[in-house]
Amino acid sequence: MPDRIDEGYGPNDAAMSALAKDHDLIICVDCGTLSHGPIAAATGADVIVLDHHLGGETLPKAIAVVNPNRQDESGELAHLCAAGVVFLMLVDVNRQLREAGQKGPDLMAMLDLVGLATVADVAPLTGVNRAFVRQGLTVMARRNRVGLTALADVAGLDQAPTSYHLGFLLGPRVNAGGRIGKADLGARLLSTNDPVEAEAMAAKLDELNTDRREVEAQVRDLALEQATVRGLDGPLVWAAGEGWHPGVVGIVAARLKEATNRPAIVIGLDGDEGKGSGRSVSGIDLGAAIQRTAQDGLLIKGGGHKMAAGLTVARDKLDDAMVRLGELLAKQGAADIGPADLNISGILMPGAATIDLITQIEDAGPFGAGAPAPRFAFPDCQIHFAKQVGANHLKISFGDGMGGRIDGISFGAMDGPMGPMLMNHNGARFHLVGRLEINTWQGRQSVQLRLEDTAPAH
Repeated sequence: MPDRIDEGYGPNDAAMSALAKDHDLIICVDCGTLSHGPIAAATGADVIVLDHHLGGETLPKAIAVVNPNRQDESGELAHLCAAGVVFLMLVDVNRQLREAGQKGPDLMAMLDLVGLATVADVAPLTGVNRAFVRQGLTVMARRNRVGLTALADVAGLDQAPTSYHLGFLLGPRVNAGGRIGKADLGARLLSTNDPVEAEAMAAKLDELNTDRREVEAQVRDLALEQATVRGLDGPLVWAAGEGWHPGVVGIVAARLKEATNRPAIVIGLDGDEGKGSGRSVSGIDLGAAIQRTAQDGLLIKGGGHKMAAGLTVARDKLDDAMVRLGELLAKQGAADIGPADLNISGILMPGAATIDLITQIEDAGPFGAGAPAPRFAFPDCQIHFAKQVGANHLKISFGDGMGGRIDGISFGAMDGPMGPMLMNHNGARFHLVGRLEINTWQGRQSVQLRLEDTAPAH
């Protein structure tokens, strides 16, 4: 598993050459489609690529390149993440084993990993992905995988998991090792059968995730300040900084994208090069634009898919590369995108928001990218109390004056206008918008609104 800092993303010449000396078969997962040189360096070994990133005009000389995003594919399964590609490959391997009279592994028991990967990679929960996550949550709830059980415990997950828990509690902790620690720590946790080892690794990942949040916050503030000076209304929002940790630039790019509703790229500079990650908005193919910029000779390398991509750029070509990327994204309409829409599914009074209602909504899940959970508006509400929790979060209690009362939580609200406005409500009434969830604390359940937006009622 490549080290993000020392080796970057995907296979490299030295590693592939070394592996080929004592391995007959090398399988590249979640990478390799554009790795012509490194795969050619694996002299004497067969190479199989299992990937989902956008393919180029030519493929590397491997035994097989299994990728639904190859240019010669129909795109029917383009929404798969790499774990989904691996799973479908194993389904066919199992079929061939059965035809040969052999018994293969129980793949259904592995869907907890496929579901976790699908949500953590922000793959759309449509088609087969929806089935992966729904069944994966069922498997995960049995707590049979030692590593995931330890991770759930350290994350304080004491209820049946949902797609939210995969994306915001478990996924970030698994990824924390690769971002700012040891690259293989998450994989080792998910594969161990030793409860003691799992507990120690889960604790370490939890610690690394806390460190990651601190590093992310520092880079985020600097990146937003720089991008604001450069301008937030163009086709591309970008920032680059000396020594910015490569393990958090992708997360910070996602924060810039969310704040501006524009494609965003954040780059950490080190020596003569910069390594960056980008996140895009619906309808804008960032991966294709980065590939084209690399073909134009302005990037050392780059690739990805529509919504997320990475790049390596020479310091002296940084500005030219970003100008070219902006031009390509403008041709896709990125400069014409307005503020992000806040789609509201319906209007509720606080008294109608019950645990039974939320349970029925959850039965229609899973929810996530491509399949958002219903969002409700609560009109003309009185704020009973509002207080800051943690570094920048907001907790409130609100009602309509007719007996209904709900608690609400908004993460990061104090970094924007919503938190201070509700903290200083002075008896004013507000329209509140968010998604309902069941909050479980010490075995007790209550209704909670995950608050997303607000506006004065009068």
